[in-house]
Amino acid sequence: MDQNNNPQDQQINVELSEEIAEGTYANLAMIAHSHSEFVIDFIRMMPGVPKAKVKSRIIMTPDHAKRLLAALKDNINKYENAFGKIQGGGEGVSFPLNFGGTTGEA
Repeated sequence: MDQNNNPQDQQINVELSEEIAEGTYANLAMIAHSHSEFVIDFIRMMPGVPKAKVKSRIIMTPDHAKRLLAALKDNINKYENAFGKIQGGGEGVSFPLNFGGTTGEA
């Protein structure tokens, strides 16, 4: 049997451009979904600025969204084992949309 046909043995070469490698800072994510896709908007909010900008939008299938969730859980567990428990980030955390600026209404 040819062992090279096993998908687990195949490697993927991932290209990372210099621009993408620099990363983009975001301090808020908003998630929406339909029956066929998840849309994650990564947003940067600045103190005292009433307008926040979407810095990146990622669209993925529900299957990939679930894989991302599992990968994030695994990495958070590894991080906390190495550096201690992450404070905050619990369910139902209230994030002030005005982020220290003027209060708006939706």
